[in-house]
Amino acid sequence: MVFSSNIFLFVFLPAFLGVYCLSPARWRNAWIVVGSYAFYAWWRLDFLALFVLVTVVNYAVGRRIHAAHVDQAPRRARNWMLAGVIADLSVLGYFKYANFGVDSFNLMLTSAGVAPFHLADVVLPIGISFYTFQAVSYVIDVYRRDTPPADNPIDFAAFIALFPQLIAGPVLRYKDLAPQLRHRPLSGDLFGEGVARFMQGFIKKVLIADSVAPLADAGFALQDPSMADAWLTTLAYTVQLYFDFSGYTDMAIGLGLMMGFRFIENFRQPYVAQSITEFWRRWHISLSTWLKDYLYISLGGNRRGRLRTYVNLLLTMVLGGLWHGANWTFVAWGAWHGAILAVERALGVDGRPAGFRPLRWALTLLFVMLGWVAFRAESLADAGRIYAALFGLGPTGLSPAYVAAISQFNLALLGLGVAVLVIGGAGDRLAAQAAAPVRHRRLMRWSAALALPVFVAAVLKLSADAYSPFLYFQF
Repeated sequence: MVFSSNIFLFVFLPAFLGVYCLSPARWRNAWIVVGSYAFYAWWRLDFLALFVLVTVVNYAVGRRIHAAHVDQAPRRARNWMLAGVIADLSVLGYFKYANFGVDSFNLMLTSAGVAPFHLADVVLPIGISFYTFQAVSYVIDVYRRDTPPADNPIDFAAFIALFPQLIAGPVLRYKDLAPQLRHRPLSGDLFGEGVARFMQGFIKKVLIADSVAPLADAGFALQDPSMADAWLTTLAYTVQLYFDFSGYTDMAIGLGLMMGFRFIENFRQPYVAQSITEFWRRWHISLSTWLKDYLYISLGGNRRGRLRTYVNLLLTMVLGGLWHGANWTFVAWGAWHGAILAVERALGVDGRPAGFRPLRWALTLLFVMLGWVAFRAESLADAGRIYAALFGLGPTGLSPAYVAAISQFNLALLGLGVAVLVIGGAGDRLAAQAAAPVRHRRLMRWSAALALPVFVAAVLKLSADAYSPFLYFQF
């Protein structure tokens, strides 16, 4: 089940929210668990057992770590923490990387003239990257004494299973959500804010991302793209990915507000960034902060000299790339960003620049777009074809095959997406100025007034298209 589906909009969500709002406060977390398990089981019932097992194991490990702290047994606490982290990463490693590992090993075998061996294809459970990262952060935070362990297993199960962000984030931390799990108010204002935010995300996803997707899909399917094909394809995917993923996040945050939760923001106009360092403070914020707090700092951060800092940045981003998917394209994408971050650190580039510098912005956006090519491509060879075309190693004009695969409607919605990004970027710059809040609030009021009819149009489009999966479900 996905948010952008009729079964979710008109059956699951009204039923869930109706029972949730009518239930006494003490029963709402239990209803979250029931509803979230039903939401997850809609995809595959058998993988719900794995989900429950991860929840039970991490709850028990958290209690063991706390007991070791109470007994002043730091070594035992550390052993339990390591056991929990290893268990979580082992689950993630098997389901997400077993096929990748076997395929890569078989490639070496066949190149050496040795017959490959076969492993039954391992199905990737949806959301496993997100809920295992949340479990890992919980275990580490309890070990670091950053949060007490969950006293109530229902509360912990609700934290892990919370369906609005279960499949594609944002990545939540128990220490941030624990007070809200114990008490959260329900109000008409909060519910209304959540509805508006949900509609905003739905429009982003269904009306813009899904309409731009054919431009990207057709371009990456070309065997011999021209220069114009490649640039239009790269621009289309840059727009599609942002509106698809930020649209999901908006819907997740909106659903959380309807339930009384406030989740962290996951995007803040990333395409106005003026460095890759700033980009990662604006894009997928929950993941970038997770990687910094639990991987980069654990590797030593910037505490062990300049060279080690650069290595840590590169390694963090390579592993972050691999987290996105079991493919060498994601490794290349992570290495690309890690290398640029290391160079920016060496040059002393500030991740929070004052003012707007067009040349820095244009160069950063170019780096981001070039990275998205590897991120989207099925293989390094496919990415290589796009890169070659981008830099003029072939025909220049739009190819007949590409023109035949796209429509004026797709191009118009791409233009709309670019316009929204420009307006959003301008709003971000205005909001940072003292004289801007009045104009910015006026723009927000106009946006809210337009949201309902556009949302209705997006629902009608969804009904016509029938199915609208999210890009980040594959991760």
